[in-house]
This record gives sequence, C-alpha cells and structure tokens, in this order.
Amino acid sequence: MADTQSIPALRIRICNRAPVNPKGDFVLYWMIASRRVNWNYALERAVEWAEKLAKPLVILEALRCDYPWANERLHQFVMEGMADNAALCKKAGVLYYPYVEPAPGRGKGLLAALAARACRVVTDEFPCFFLPRMVAAASRLLPVQLEAVDSNGLLPLGAGDHIFTTARSFRRFYQLKILDHLSSFPRRDPLTRLRPSHAYKLPDTIAQRWPAALPSWLGENSEALARLPIDHSLKPVLTKGGSKAAVAALNRFLLRNLKRYAEPRREPTEDTTSGLSPYLHFGHISVHQVFTKLMRKEGWTIENISPRAHGQRNGWWGISAPAEAFLDQLLTWRELGFNMCWLNKDYNRYRSLPEWAQETLEAHARDLRTHLYTQEDFQQARTHDELWNAAQRQLLREGKIHNYLRMLWGKKILEWSPTPQHALEIMIHLNDRYAIDGRDPNSYSGIFWCLGRYDHPWWPDRPVFGTVRYMSSQNTARKMKVHGYLRKYAPASDPKV
Repeated sequence: MADTQSIPALRIRICNRAPVNPKGDFVLYWMIASRRVNWNYALERAVEWAEKLAKPLVILEALRCDYPWANERLHQFVMEGMADNAALCKKAGVLYYPYVEPAPGRGKGLLAALAARACRVVTDEFPCFFLPRMVAAASRLLPVQLEAVDSNGLLPLGAGDHIFTTARSFRRFYQLKILDHLSSFPRRDPLTRLRPSHAYKLPDTIAQRWPAALPSWLGENSEALARLPIDHSLKPVLTKGGSKAAVAALNRFLLRNLKRYAEPRREPTEDTTSGLSPYLHFGHISVHQVFTKLMRKEGWTIENISPRAHGQRNGWWGISAPAEAFLDQLLTWRELGFNMCWLNKDYNRYRSLPEWAQETLEAHARDLRTHLYTQEDFQQARTHDELWNAAQRQLLREGKIHNYLRMLWGKKILEWSPTPQHALEIMIHLNDRYAIDGRDPNSYSGIFWCLGRYDHPWWPDRPVFGTVRYMSSQNTARKMKVHGYLRKYAPASDPKV
C-alpha cells in the first residue's frame, strides 16, 4: 500500500475542515492549474489516496466560459491540452471528465455533485489570477476534505517565509535551500500505479446534466469554439497547446537553441528562446521535467554545484553558460514571481511596488508627457514609435512579445500614460487579454519590473520616470538589429481586436 506522505508535506495544504468520506465512490482530482497527467504532484497525491482507499480515480478538468478575458485564443490552447489529457487517461484506463462550459453558470454545481460522491478532493495550488478565490470558495462548500498540492516550482511555495525584493537575494536563498528539494521529484507517470480495473463510470444524473466534452470538441476545433459565449474577435495563434506540443518545444530548444541562448536571444529576429512560458503557465509541462531533461543534456550531477551560495547568476550550477542563463530565468525569476504572489495578495496592485518607486513616480506624476495615448491607441498599436508598435503587433498576432522588447513595451506605456496607475492598468489589460502566458506570476513580475519592482533607483532623475529605470527605443535600436523585426511586424495585416 502506498505511503500517502511520499509527497513533500510542505507542498500539501488542507483547505477545509470537512472529513474524508471512506464510503465515497472515488477520489476526485480537480485539475485547475497543473493541466497535465505527468510530473504532477497533485495528481500523484490523488493516485496515492485512490490506492490507500482502494477506490477508483476521477479527474475533472473544467473550462469556464466567463473567466476574465475569455477568448478563442486562450480557450483553444487549453482545449488542445485537454485533448492530450483525454488520450493519455484513456490509455491508462482512468476516467477523465473534460467539461467545457457551454454558457455562463451552466457548470455551477458540477464540482459539488462530484464531491458529494467522492472520498476526498485533491486540487492544484496556484497563487494567481482567480484560482485562489475559486479554491477558497470551494473549500467552504464541499462536503469532503479538499487538499491543494503545489507543483509550481522546484522550490515549494512554502519554503520562503518572506517576500524577496531583489533577484539576487532570492537567488542566494534559492542556492541555500534548493539542495533540500532536489531529491524529491514528482513521478514521471503516476497513472501507471493504478490498475485499469479502477476505471469508473459517472452516474447519469451527473453525466446528463453536465455532459463531458466530446473528443471531437477538444483540440483544434473552430466550429466548437464558435458556439461558445466567449470573445470571438481574438482568434487562436499558431502556437499549439498541450503536453505533446510542450515536450516538442522543449526538445527543439535543447537541440537547436540552447547553445545560443545567453546573448542572441536579445536579437528580436533570432528565435532562440525556449517558447515554454505558455506551457508552464497552463501547466502543460512541469518545471521538474524541464530541469531533468536539461541537466541530463548537460551531463550534470549534484557534485557540479558550487559549495558557496553567492547569489550570482553564473557559475553556481556548474553547467554551460547558456544553460545557466536559462535556469536563471526558469528558476530564479519565475519562482521569484511565485514568491510574491504567494505572500502578497496585492501582487497585481500598484501599492505593492517598493516605497522608493511609488515615491519617485508620485513626485513626477504631474510631469508633462510628450505623448499621451488611450488604451485603444495602445491596443491597436497606434503610437508614433514604430518599434513599440511592432512589439504590440507581435502580441496581437502571436500572443507573445520578444523578451527584451517586452521590457521596452512596458516602459513606454509608463512614459505615454497620464499616470503610473493608469499605465499599470493598461499593461495588465493588454498582457492578460492577448498574451498566452499572461495571468501568471512570471508575467506580473515583468509588468511590475517596468515600474520598479525587483530593481533599484537609477540616476539621473528623469521626467515621468524619476529614478525608475529608463529605456528608449533609440538605445534599443542601437543595441539590437531591429530592421527585420520592423518588417516582420509591419502594419499591413493588423487585426482589429
């Protein structure tokens, strides 16, 4: 019999005081953030409970139609992931229940109906967007115990007891703590532990009221999307969602682009980034899986690690410079954002900025702006700056912006908005609506960095910015080869969205 404590205790949170129901029909895994069936602590926890209680496992993955910024771009990406999950669960003989809500409110009561028949419910811990509120509401209503399990990073969310204000301070903390967590990774394929005989069929009272999405609806299906009450002005992008596409992106990166990652990635026409951020955001791939495959390629062992936690970007892991640079983004910067969202519920509000940043921005709030644009101007890439417009057009068309230009994009919105608070609202709106990897701790880190988070004062004191770091399109064009980027994202085929 499985030991139900094999998942690190620091990753498990009991959300309510409801009891376990040993007479229930099954163990329910409510998949909301780690939308995959591999390398998933929450799914592994649910499998262990199913084994201990000798009950079948049911996996519910639901997609609401009324979440903020619901549109075809985001919906299709998630549904492509659901198609992959359905195929893998079918092969494993596990009941996977994909529910795509056909109208606002139609999914109400589904979770409670399943929980009423369940022994217990396990879900994903995720500290961002509307998910914490949704889990909190469910914990008050469900009649059985609800556990949330953290699969977000190599370092558990609970490992840090305070908010880190700089990447260097967090990096040093990470170097001090991560060795304690490298010996415990989620299982590659937890479903293999269940016997096919554990498959379960839902009662008709549930299946008929909340019919599961047909296999033909999942994946790439424009007809199915067209029937849903979501924003149809924002069409899907070429980037495909799902665990298969995520693994393919990882393999391409390791094979072709890793060796060029450290410096050429700042050239906007050089496609040397990993492309993994949307898959990490929607949980289609695990950071543990990425880390494992990277380190195997590097021939790394734990003996490579530096004996001193110096907090520097380079040299600590003892691998190639491009791999170190990639890990700094994947681990330091990404998990720094999770630390903020986990410990500061105001992570997406202006008042969460450092005091020095708020003070200097307030001191310059009434400075004359050389240009002022509305949210609609920004949205439609109608500014005087062609490099900024090109970055916005990339966001409109592809759901992403080149990493370096994303920083310039945010800085210019600050410069061309009537107040820094208004600039923040615009950045969040554009990022969360259009970016496939938006609505994520990592993307909020990038937005707030433009206003001073994780940074320090920069002199001289400038109009509008004060001592917040300044960036200009002219300096960017001098550092980078932007001509190809400007041609690629010219206005000829702009969508009006």
